[in-house]
Amino acid sequence: MAIKMIDYDALISGSIDMHLHPGPDAFKCRVDALEAANQAKQAGMKAIVLKNHSYPTAPIAMMVNQLVPDFTVFGSVCLDYEMGGLNARAVEYSARAGARVVWMPTFSSANSIDKMRGLGLPLEGEGYSILDDKGQLVPEIHQILPIVKQHDMVLASGHMSPAETFALEKEARKLGIDKFVVTHPLDHEFFSQAFSKQDLVLLAKNGAFIEFTLIALLSWEFRHDPAEMVDVIKTVGAEQCIMSTDLGQIWNPRPVEGLRMFIVTLVKYGITEDEINLMTKINPGKLLGLSA
Repeated sequence: MAIKMIDYDALISGSIDMHLHPGPDAFKCRVDALEAANQAKQAGMKAIVLKNHSYPTAPIAMMVNQLVPDFTVFGSVCLDYEMGGLNARAVEYSARAGARVVWMPTFSSANSIDKMRGLGLPLEGEGYSILDDKGQLVPEIHQILPIVKQHDMVLASGHMSPAETFALEKEARKLGIDKFVVTHPLDHEFFSQAFSKQDLVLLAKNGAFIEFTLIALLSWEFRHDPAEMVDVIKTVGAEQCIMSTDLGQIWNPRPVEGLRMFIVTLVKYGITEDEINLMTKINPGKLLGLSA
């Protein structure tokens, strides 16, 4: 029986990484934003999204786009303590500066902060929840969502709990926001309350995109089984999934090589080339307004 040879260069070409952490940062990174863009362009990728937990990345994206032609770098904002938490003004500024993604609190989420402390991060406070003690969305969310809608931004769940994520997705959908991403929900080591597979199926049926990251397969302490990830992708349906690397850390591979490793791994575990193209090209392209 002939063995089908996979053209991994073709699978990388035109891909988009919607979640990576290059420098500059307070911590040493494997690559800076300019290096990440140049390496991605050299590999034939179409775009990347810069994420930082501590500052808005749209200004850096502006500069890198001037230095790396025929490639697109998007900025974002992550609503952690350093950004003032659920700060509508920070979202408004970033949107006007060209940011395309806004993440709800990650390390500073009430659903994550204790877990992140356990992983060694020096975090203080109780963290932010987007639900009040009656289970209703806090007022700040009603200030943030119209900005997301007006600027056609991608709304990502960050490290929120399932209950928060369902409440936010429902309100976003009510306002006509149709670009909603559930941030690496299989990485349960980051969450006090984790997602079930059925949670993800329901969110995807509502139109949310479910994100899967390579970093979940790399951690020496919390390494996940690729077969579990593939099972969830198959159950949810690749048409509602995206693949990101979440890389940039000094101890991990460069993001572009990480994406290649991720693609190779999922193909070996049964994901098809068409499903890879959906998760790395077509779906991220829809979210960011880029043609396939």
